[in-house]
Amino acid sequence: MHLDSQTITKIVESVAAWIVIYLLALGMVKIVNATISDVEKRHRWRKRVYYLAGCVGVAVTAWAWMERLGSLTTIIGLTGAGLAVALHQVILNVIGWLFIVIVKPFEVGHRIEWGSVKGDVIDVRVFHTVLLEIGNWVDADQSTGRIVHCPNGSIFNQPLHNYSEGFEFIWNEIRILVTFESDWKKARAILLKHAQKEAEAHQALVQQRFRRMSKRYMIRQGKLTPIVYVTIADSGVELTLRYLTDAWQRRTSTDEICRGILEDFAAEKDVDFAYPTYRIYKQ
Repeated sequence: MHLDSQTITKIVESVAAWIVIYLLALGMVKIVNATISDVEKRHRWRKRVYYLAGCVGVAVTAWAWMERLGSLTTIIGLTGAGLAVALHQVILNVIGWLFIVIVKPFEVGHRIEWGSVKGDVIDVRVFHTVLLEIGNWVDADQSTGRIVHCPNGSIFNQPLHNYSEGFEFIWNEIRILVTFESDWKKARAILLKHAQKEAEAHQALVQQRFRRMSKRYMIRQGKLTPIVYVTIADSGVELTLRYLTDAWQRRTSTDEICRGILEDFAAEKDVDFAYPTYRIYKQ
C-alpha cells in the first residue's frame, strides 16, 4: 500500500508525540517517588500519571488523524473486525480491568483468592492483576515470594474471595487432642484464656468493622468471641479452638496461642496431650 507524504508526516508526528508524553510521564513518576513517602499513596499517584499519559496520547493521536478518518473508515472498520476476533482475550482483559477499577471487587493491598491462586494484590494493570502469592506449599497463608499475574478477563469466570473487603478478620482454628484421663474442662479453659487474650487486642475494631459490613450486606451478627468445641475422638478428647484474627497475622497468632498452651499444659499434672496408640495382644 502506497503512503503519501502527508500520511508519513502524521505517523512521524504521532510517534514523536507518544515519545514526548512517555518521557514526561517518567519525569512525573520520578517526582512522585521523590516527594511522596507513603507507599500506598505513592502507588496510586503513579497509576494516575500513567493513566493520564495514556489518555493524553490517545487524544493527541486522534486529533492528529481526525482529518484523515474519512478516507480510512473502511480500512479501520475491516481492521477492527479482524482485531476483535483475533484479540478477543486481550479485549476481555481490558473489560475486566474496567470492571475492577469501577466496581472495585478488590484494591491494591487487599488479600484475595482468585481461582486457585491466593495472594496480596500489589498492582492492577490494564491486562492483568499482580499478586504476591501466599499459601501453596507454605502453611498459614504466609508469602511464598512468587509473583503471580492473573488475567483480568478471568474475573468473569473465576470465583474471587476477598480477605480484606469490609472485614479484614478471618476465623482460625487450632485443634488440640488430650487424653481421656485428662481434665478436659481445665484444658478447655486454658485454650479460651489464651484466645481471649489474643482477641482483646482488636475486639473494638472487630465490632466496628462488623457493623460497617452489616450496612452493606445481609449479615446477621453471630458469636465474634473465641469458642472451644469439644469432640470425642478415637485417641482422646479433641478440643477445637475457634477465634477471629487479622488475615495477615494468622501464623503469628497461632504461634503465640500454642506457646501459651504448651506452657500451661506443662504446669498441669492432670492435663496431657493424646496421640494415636496401638495395643498388640498375644494369645
